[in-house]
Amino acid sequence: MPFYIAATIPPTPFHDNASSPASSSADSDGDFPTSRPSKRPKLSAKSIVTPGETITTDPQWMRGHGTYLPLHSPQTITSSVAGTLLKTNKLLSILPLRARYTPEIGDLVVGRILEVQSKRWKVDLSAPLLAHLPLSAINLPGGILRKRTTTDELAIRTFFAEGDLVVAEVQSVFQDGAASLHTRSLKYGKLRNGVFLAVAGTGGGGRGVVRARRQVWTVSTANGGGDVDVVLGVNGYIWICKHSNGELITGKGGADISITRMEEVVGEKMYENRNEQIAPETRREIARLAGCVRCLAEAGVRVDEEMVMRAYEAAVDDEGMGWDEEMGEDGEAGEYLGGDRGMRVVAGTLFAGDVAAKRNG
Repeated sequence: MPFYIAATIPPTPFHDNASSPASSSADSDGDFPTSRPSKRPKLSAKSIVTPGETITTDPQWMRGHGTYLPLHSPQTITSSVAGTLLKTNKLLSILPLRARYTPEIGDLVVGRILEVQSKRWKVDLSAPLLAHLPLSAINLPGGILRKRTTTDELAIRTFFAEGDLVVAEVQSVFQDGAASLHTRSLKYGKLRNGVFLAVAGTGGGGRGVVRARRQVWTVSTANGGGDVDVVLGVNGYIWICKHSNGELITGKGGADISITRMEEVVGEKMYENRNEQIAPETRREIARLAGCVRCLAEAGVRVDEEMVMRAYEAAVDDEGMGWDEEMGEDGEAGEYLGGDRGMRVVAGTLFAGDVAAKRNG
C-alpha cells in the first residue's frame, strides 16, 4: 500500500490575533507583553499604593516599613498596606492611610482606664497593646515622694477607676511595643468638665493629630465663653474642657501656693469624679471647638494648634451669616459645623493658611 507524505503546514505566527484566544491582551503592535515590563514603575513621592501592588523591580532600592519581597520574585518590592509611598534616599517605605498609634517616649497622650489591677492601671491609647500606668507613677495626696503602701493599693480605685479619662506622658516603651505612662507632673491627671473626641493620631498618613510644638493650650473664646483648655493627645484622643485656675489641684486655689510646694499640696479634689457647673456660653464654645476638630478630621487636614485656632476663627466669622437651613430656634446660627457649613469652615481655614504662608514667604 503506497504512502503519501503531506506538505508541512507552517506554524501559526505567535502574533496572529485571529488564531489566539488571548489576542485581547496583545499590545498595539500585535506582540504579547513579556514577563518583565518594558518600563520600570515611576516612583512618585505622592503616589498612593494598595496592598499587593508592585512598587519597583529595580535592585538599587531598599525596602522599608510597609513593604515585603515575594518568594517568587525576591527583587520585587511590593506594598503590604494601603498608603503613601515615601522615599528616603534609596529606602522605600509606605505611610499607611490609617494605622494605630505607635508610642514614643515623651509623647503626651490621652487615654481611658480599662482595667484596674493591684499596682497599676491598664490604659487604652488606641495602640496595638494597652499601656501601663503604675501606682508609683502618679501624684498621691501627701506628696509624690511618699512611699506607696498596701493602703494605697487597697484604695487604688479612689484615684482612677474603669472608664476614667487621663492625660499622661509616655515614660518608656517595652520591647513588645507596650507603653509605660506617668502623671507625676501637675499638668497631668484625671480629666473632667469637658468633652472627648477621637480622631486619627500619628501614623495615620498625616491626617488627624500630629506632633507639634504645643499639645495643650488655652483658648480665649468669643461670645463670653471664657477660657477653654484644649488637649491634643498624640494618639488621636482629644479633650476640650473648661479652664481651671488651680482649684482642681489644691482645692482652695493655687495662687498662694509656692511652686516648690506644689507637689506637697495635691488635694483630694484632683481625683474627684463630679463635674463642675459650666455656664451655657462656655458649653457652646466647647461644642464649637469640638465641631472645628471634627471638620478638620473629616476633611483630611492635620489637627494641631495652628489649624484648630484658624478653624475656630473661621467658625466664629461664619456665625450669623444668615443661612436659613442652619438657623436655630432662637434665630441664631446653630453650633453644628457639618455639611456645607463645615466645608466653608475648612475652606476658610486653608485660605487663612495660604495667606499666612505667602506673608511669611
